[in-house]
Amino acid sequence: MAYYRGEEYGQTLGILPGPPPQGPYYWWQAGALFGTMIDYWHYTRDDDYNDVAMRAIIYQAGAPTNSFMPPNWTASLGNDDQGFWGMAAILAAETNFPNPPSDQPQWLALAQAVFNTQAARWETEDCNGGLRWQIPHANGGYNYKNTVANGVFFNIAARLARYTENGTYGDWADKAWDWTESVGYIDRDYNCYDGGHVEANCTDINKVQFSANAAVLLHGAAIMYNYTNGAEKWRARVAGLLNRTVDHFFPEGIMIERACELEDRVQCNVDQHSFKGYMHRAMATSAVVAPFARPDIMRVLRSSTEGCVQSCLSDGTCGFRWNTGSYDNDRDNGPAGQQMSALAALSTLLVEVRNAPPLTNKTGGTSIGDPNAGGNPNVLEPLRPITPADRGGAGVLTAVVLASMLGGLVWISGPWKEN
Repeated sequence: MAYYRGEEYGQTLGILPGPPPQGPYYWWQAGALFGTMIDYWHYTRDDDYNDVAMRAIIYQAGAPTNSFMPPNWTASLGNDDQGFWGMAAILAAETNFPNPPSDQPQWLALAQAVFNTQAARWETEDCNGGLRWQIPHANGGYNYKNTVANGVFFNIAARLARYTENGTYGDWADKAWDWTESVGYIDRDYNCYDGGHVEANCTDINKVQFSANAAVLLHGAAIMYNYTNGAEKWRARVAGLLNRTVDHFFPEGIMIERACELEDRVQCNVDQHSFKGYMHRAMATSAVVAPFARPDIMRVLRSSTEGCVQSCLSDGTCGFRWNTGSYDNDRDNGPAGQQMSALAALSTLLVEVRNAPPLTNKTGGTSIGDPNAGGNPNVLEPLRPITPADRGGAGVLTAVVLASMLGGLVWISGPWKEN
């Protein structure tokens, strides 16, 4: 939290310093930070940061729709960015994080707002389904449908299904998983690839693998396993994802971000420096809601956290590489991500003593929902196609403007004299 300046005079509530070039962090990473702090509170019961987290999340929800689509962040607003804030909101409901005042938006309703606005953006014209990466049509990446956007949507839908016992959310979770698998972003060996472009019907798959994609899918699949009372298809998916995740991201039992954390160099960007924490958090919850996976999960969480601790200095500053046995002095792309990941690794080990499953509205969850939350934030919708009527109207308007201009020129150049 030392890197958060939102409560200081002249700073923006709820964000880390940024976005570039004003600072290194994009908007979404603050949503991930406050999700991490909710988990920290849940596992440790240290409430020192609760009020700060509550103010930040509510402010960034973006009144009046409260769907985490504030206009200030339109230039970098992706479905995944919005979804990380939505996952923080549903986590607050699942853990009975202190509820906001009654005149403020509530945690469950905030998560439902994210779900509603994303479900409305599901489109079948390109790639036969799926969410695009970016929300505004003018953003770079609007033509890309990727795993993280659809994985976050799947994750929120699964958790809403379990929390509310509303089958519609479960149907959407099934739909999101099935689409992601059908286009090949999840293969038969449970590799989780990045995405593809709509121009190629999502067949030009970028096969880079980031741990954040696997994390949101594993967490969501474990929730669906629990929600469906141990359905075999979800058991198989949890097992498959877990086995591939451990093989790929935990060689020798310590997590590495394989796509960019290379043996001879680290080329991970600021975002990627925070991914390890999301995996540790997802695995800890998965161990609770899918108990058959608990032994394998706890084994790697313990060994990976041990590596994490060895990367830290005595003052609590932690490195990015956890498999070197010492601090790596990596501060160029962070360091909030490194610290978030270390905090997540350490706090989630307490799942061994705080191992109650996430709450639902029937098992003690107190957050108030709103199935219609989210409104209609149409300021970010794509422009509608131009019609013949539009062209006709534009032609008339153009003719009027030209006539006015010509009239003005004639008057100015005419032989007019003062009396």
